[in-house]
Amino acid sequence: MTTATAPAKARGGIWKQSRTFDPAVRLLFLNQLTINLGFYMLMPYLAAHLADGLGMAAWAVGLVLGARNLSQQGMFLVGGALADRLGFKPLIVAGCALRTVGFGALAFAQSLPMLIAASLATGLAGALFNPAVRACLAAEAGEERRVEAFALFNTYYQAGILLGPLLGVALTGVSFRLTCVVAAVLFAGLTLVQLRYMPVRAVSGSGDEGEKGELGQFRTVLAHRTFWLFSLAMTGSYVLSFQVYLALPLAAGGTGPTTALFVVSALVALAGQLRITAWCRRRLSRERCLVLGLGLMGAAFLVPAVLGRGLVALLLCAAVLAVANAVLYPYEMDTVVALSRGRWVATHYGLYNTVCGIGITLGNLGTGALLDVTGWSAAPWLVLCAVGLGCAAAMALLARGGRLAEGASGD
Repeated sequence: MTTATAPAKARGGIWKQSRTFDPAVRLLFLNQLTINLGFYMLMPYLAAHLADGLGMAAWAVGLVLGARNLSQQGMFLVGGALADRLGFKPLIVAGCALRTVGFGALAFAQSLPMLIAASLATGLAGALFNPAVRACLAAEAGEERRVEAFALFNTYYQAGILLGPLLGVALTGVSFRLTCVVAAVLFAGLTLVQLRYMPVRAVSGSGDEGEKGELGQFRTVLAHRTFWLFSLAMTGSYVLSFQVYLALPLAAGGTGPTTALFVVSALVALAGQLRITAWCRRRLSRERCLVLGLGLMGAAFLVPAVLGRGLVALLLCAAVLAVANAVLYPYEMDTVVALSRGRWVATHYGLYNTVCGIGITLGNLGTGALLDVTGWSAAPWLVLCAVGLGCAAAMALLARGGRLAEGASGD
């Protein structure tokens, strides 16, 4: 197994530690904070705007929201492949510019075709910049500081999730159109900043003759069996994490308890991410961190299984899920780079996002069906627990023989 490299000493809080990185990395932190701030100030309130503000039927609301998810999940692999071909900066800038257009269009769209077009644009934008941002961060941070960089990246990510809805509810109280305009302005500003300050970096493709060209690029990634197995095992973590948006809010009921779930989850991540990552780096290998994180995710659902669906139990479940995600996130992102062996990194991230996105959709369907059949007995929580423990066992098996180590063969 690969032993995680421990830092020489702690580097202080979020801001102080961020300043130890190069300007390009700090720009990527700002990039993700702004992306999530703009996205989460608008998207949680879009369904209500469509149904109440525009008087659309439920099927039409679902179609508009589904169009965004489909265009994003379906195009992640293409976005990653383009980033490896054209460079990270063009895809990040293009994605932010396209989201500017999409959010601006949502402010004025009234007809269903216009709303679908705007929703497709916002989803495609995410598919363009998401793999590129992560591949760029891995490249700019370097092998020695990748884990630390992704830990900080997750704190900015969570800060955007926490602050976005708070700003959005204030703006939407005035008008949803104002919310869209402000979100579009944020993305427009981010686009200009990146045009000016983001460095142009060489693509992360391969120099091997057999892997040149688009077919060679996709053949290399799609034939990587260990990467596929890793992605499938990690899909369980995304299904479980998403229960903060599905099973836990349904069990809590009401806006207040649901808001409390999000606040607790974000605060745990913000307060604990760097400390948890530092502890993991001192004591555990990367592979053991992955197993531990997946096991914790499964264990989180034992709380409502044993204590029931009271608010305290649900908040504790959300907090354990946040701790588990803090353990997992830097190491899962690092493992994607390690398994790629520096070849077509963004394409690997694109495929990873696609696999996990499909898994979330199927997992949500399964969770919903289970809740319909069993109600709020212990059964759905125990099934979710089993998913986490099963994925942890699968990851432990994968790690045997060093299959997840840096430079390991994809066969």
